[in-house]
Amino acid sequence: MKSIIPVASGKGGVGKSTVAVNLAVALAKTGAKVALIDADLYGPSVPTLMGGGKIQTDHEGRLIPAEKFGVKYVSLAFFLNNPDDPIIWRGPMFTKALQQLFQDVNWGAVDYCILDLPPGTGDAQISLCQMVQITGALMVTTPQEVAMADVRKAINMFAKVNVPVLGLIENMAGFTAPDGQVYNIFGTGGGAELSEKFKIPVLASFPINIAIREGGDVGEPIANNPTNPIAQQFSDLALKLIEIVDNKLKSNQNVNIFN
Repeated sequence: MKSIIPVASGKGGVGKSTVAVNLAVALAKTGAKVALIDADLYGPSVPTLMGGGKIQTDHEGRLIPAEKFGVKYVSLAFFLNNPDDPIIWRGPMFTKALQQLFQDVNWGAVDYCILDLPPGTGDAQISLCQMVQITGALMVTTPQEVAMADVRKAINMFAKVNVPVLGLIENMAGFTAPDGQVYNIFGTGGGAELSEKFKIPVLASFPINIAIREGGDVGEPIANNPTNPIAQQFSDLALKLIEIVDNKLKSNQNVNIFN
């Protein structure tokens, strides 16, 4: 894997998984080889957002990831007998499962590996930083203070484990009603405030859009719908990320992905 990029938030409910899935699809549309790992083991939602899928095994007994929209992906949800069963694991089991999602899957060549991280700053984030060489993280936030408070903690956590934050993604940034009136349901300016405080660029700002929710519910990511302007926003985000990562890799050659 050339680049491993976790999508994090610190807080749940800000659309992190939706952003991760649509970003992966947008990256694949550029011709890149993309992997998507559902590392949110306690609340795996990638299969729902990607429209299902199944995994198989190769002749060596390694897992073959599901593939759709040009993205290879795995999730713990594939291994549950009942999709509504909870995952009741302590930290060591979580760490082992995360390691297996990297090492026991036949990924093939991968340019960009997007990880959907769980909320918080605990076992998943620490284990990931110890396990693999992370290119850099993306932070997802809504404009409201309660979301930004957790993002600030997550940014500081990544700094403590020497993982750069490549950019901020502001989600649910206003809703435009049919009459054209814009309602800032979650406030305004949150992304800009975080950007100024931490000197991290805002790479995208996505509005509340019914089509995003509808696409996620039926497993058709909006990034795969060229008729919706939100798809172009995800395309722009993917191109910005590619440029940032390329510049970073040029200054950091010959790095082993696994520590």
